[in-house]
Amino acid sequence: MAAAVSDWTRVFFTLLPNILMVWGKVSRDLPPECRQFFYLEVPPRGLEEPSLCFICQYYNKRARFVTLYHTALHTPVYSAYIFKRSAGDVCADVPWMYEPQLFISGATNEMQPVLQVDQGTQPYEQAGLNDYMNAVLYERAPLNPDVHQEDPDDKASTYTLTNTVPLMPEFIDSVWSEQEQAIRTRLNNYCRGRAYIVTGVSTYGRTMRGDHMKRVAVPTYVWSAYCCPHYDHSAPFSVRYKFPAFAHYGLNAQENNEVVELSVQKLQDFLKTIMFEQNIQIFMNDCTLPADSKFILHENILNP
Repeated sequence: MAAAVSDWTRVFFTLLPNILMVWGKVSRDLPPECRQFFYLEVPPRGLEEPSLCFICQYYNKRARFVTLYHTALHTPVYSAYIFKRSAGDVCADVPWMYEPQLFISGATNEMQPVLQVDQGTQPYEQAGLNDYMNAVLYERAPLNPDVHQEDPDDKASTYTLTNTVPLMPEFIDSVWSEQEQAIRTRLNNYCRGRAYIVTGVSTYGRTMRGDHMKRVAVPTYVWSAYCCPHYDHSAPFSVRYKFPAFAHYGLNAQENNEVVELSVQKLQDFLKTIMFEQNIQIFMNDCTLPADSKFILHENILNP
């Protein structure tokens, strides 16, 4: 599957941001308390651009997951989180939130309801509800979905606009949501320890407009990969070969948008072909445990 290099893709890798002030839990360096959301505490490699910043996503006084965010394109590059066994319920009546630290100097490091932003004020460095107001073709889609979380606060924390990308309804409803549930069922049934998931986007060919200007980049592809080092070795072969790690991606389009499942290595090869030869490694050691016993002990802890 090939993709033409777009202007927005060039912007992604070459555009330096307007002066980006970083405070507290928003930083170009990963805060120590948020390394827990990455396998072996190492984030994906190959996306070390000065125009990106880490957001340690805090909700109700706890770090919930990590997002790598692009303030110039007003979109997350990926969200990384620990999968929690769940029944797949969808969270209801949760207000959409924003990241105060990208909006106001010295603000709280906890996400806040969008309603607390003054009427008519648009957070420049991040997408706002106004950007989606007239977006007929797109819907808000969290990269870290609530169906992969169980605790009510973990679920609620996924409804922040810094975790959200614009996807076509046809892609979400008929393809992507079903795949999220399929991964949930697979990890529920066969993962015996922690499962680390990284879900991201690649290349940008379109833009949602807000306030008469280009605002939010629309991803061409959405991808996801999981790493579960401790799994059920008695699982049927049709499932077992998808452990300890596997991946998938899909085209954010109305048609020909089927999900392609493949190994993490093949996903990385695919991303390399459409992202300017970037050498991306999603999981340290490609999700293979090192001999160091402290890591083995750490990874053997069941999902909290």
